[in-house]
Amino acid sequence: MIDKKKPYPSPNPHVRLMEIIYWSEGLRVKGMLAEPKEPGNYSGILYLRGGIQSIGMVRPARIAQFAAQGFVVFAPYYRGNRGGEGRDEFAGADRWDAVHAVDVLKHYSNENVHLLAFSRGGIMALWTAILRPDIASVVTWAGVTDTVLTYKERPDMRRMMKRLYGGTPNTALAEYEERNPLLRIEESAAPFLIIHGLKDENVYPAQAFLLEEALKLNGQTHETWYFPDYTHFFPPAANRQTVQAVCKWMGEQEKK
Repeated sequence: MIDKKKPYPSPNPHVRLMEIIYWSEGLRVKGMLAEPKEPGNYSGILYLRGGIQSIGMVRPARIAQFAAQGFVVFAPYYRGNRGGEGRDEFAGADRWDAVHAVDVLKHYSNENVHLLAFSRGGIMALWTAILRPDIASVVTWAGVTDTVLTYKERPDMRRMMKRLYGGTPNTALAEYEERNPLLRIEESAAPFLIIHGLKDENVYPAQAFLLEEALKLNGQTHETWYFPDYTHFFPPAANRQTVQAVCKWMGEQEKK
């Protein structure tokens, strides 16, 4: 499971950071762990980053922000990033990097593991919730749900998607559909929280609405927090408030 680990400089005096190399389907993949320095019985957050390669890379300050709320946080970089083996496939076989990261997190936290996803991480979280029965809750914040929609919404990402998927949604539809978690989302028993800024032009709100509709159709437990005035990135004060509210929501799911 864990291959190597080494300390990493922390931006928060109350939080310890560590870079971990772990095994995922025969590949050595890297990620960052943040844990409170104060000993305790902490639940875990698997933080699933957005972007691809250097864009949207895990930020130490971001995961330390959640660890400071009383959680152990593990954020995989995904394969092919920061010296990790393999190739980032934008929600292809790299979904297993998130699935196996749950076991890494459980090594440092208690059995309550929550998924917290941002942007591209949304689709990674949905697959993790489908493929693992031991997820306490799923929070998808400005999350990608459907790669066909991403292809239509983001002309600047089309070259990358065509290269990784072998074509467009018209010429390689099977590759796009194979990545679509909505086709199997009913397999997850976890409660979901959907957070989205309605002025988001990086991941359009339609992606959140699609997920909400699928959960409604299946009768799955879910909650939505839509913010009419926010884009993909929340203002600092709103971000801090939302982080605190998310952590409180996660704690409430453990009591149910």
